[in-house]
Amino acid sequence: MDLTTTYLGLKLSNPIVIGASPFSDSTHVARQLQDAGAAAVVMRSLFEEQIDAEQRALRHHVETPAESNPEATSFFPNFAEYQLVPDHYLRQIEDLKRALAIPVIASLNGTNPGGWTNYAKRCESAGADAIELNLYQLATDPAKAADDLEADMLETVGLVLNSVKIPVAVKLSPFHTAPAHFALALERMGAKGVVLFNRFYQPDFDVEELDVAPQLKLSDSSELLLRLRWLAVLSPHLKGSLAASGGVHSTRDVVKALLAGAHAVQVVSVLLKNGPRLLTTLLAGLRSWMEEHGYENVDEFRGAMNLARCPDPGAFERANYQKILQSWRV
Repeated sequence: MDLTTTYLGLKLSNPIVIGASPFSDSTHVARQLQDAGAAAVVMRSLFEEQIDAEQRALRHHVETPAESNPEATSFFPNFAEYQLVPDHYLRQIEDLKRALAIPVIASLNGTNPGGWTNYAKRCESAGADAIELNLYQLATDPAKAADDLEADMLETVGLVLNSVKIPVAVKLSPFHTAPAHFALALERMGAKGVVLFNRFYQPDFDVEELDVAPQLKLSDSSELLLRLRWLAVLSPHLKGSLAASGGVHSTRDVVKALLAGAHAVQVVSVLLKNGPRLLTTLLAGLRSWMEEHGYENVDEFRGAMNLARCPDPGAFERANYQKILQSWRV
């Protein structure tokens, strides 16, 4: 039974990748994940804001905000609150590369063009096998059009691509007006893959303190459905790699993502809940499913349920939408 796959040009032993998370902070834990069957590990994100903060600190202006609004920097964690400061992040790449035989993928999180993108080159020099660029941005400014936002994102991607030779994947939000068009634009620029999707953590309100209460909720399998839709839409059109991120909790979830066209699936929440050893269960389940359905390798069924055979995906989606609504009875 051949579980190997190619993701971002990297040969992986199987499709299951550890997504950006605290797991990469410890070489000991990373080795446990590798021993349990992880095919690659994505490091936690290094943020545009913390890189900018370090650069300001080097100029002895830690307390001088770069933004025009003096309150803006107070929204972000203090420099000391980040788990891995930029220099430590680079050392952690080196440590992971020495400790692991599987690929190590660095993660940069930002949207605005700027000097922070130079850290992609530094990650490459530290030994990273690839870069995952997380374009996490919530469009809250009514004066800024969608085209302008995407133009900034494309410029940022271009800066990263021009600074490194290793492959770059772009992690997208599900809230683009035309995700397929934007994904193709990224591929034309040179991105080797797209990751679907980053998770927007919804803040709650504290009605007693009249304050915003950030909260972290782990994913569940219901979140995979959105990923399946767009994997199925994109996989016939993109030449590069696709990864599912968010909602993969079982063998069935892994299989569904592969059927939709994913080359890799990223897992985090299920391992935070159950520990690294669950990977062995997921991989054993994948082998059993393939044997039961007569598949010798992953490529034989990857994309088998994408929309390539559907001449009008939009009409297909509209038809499903109407059937679901008509099924309700009161």
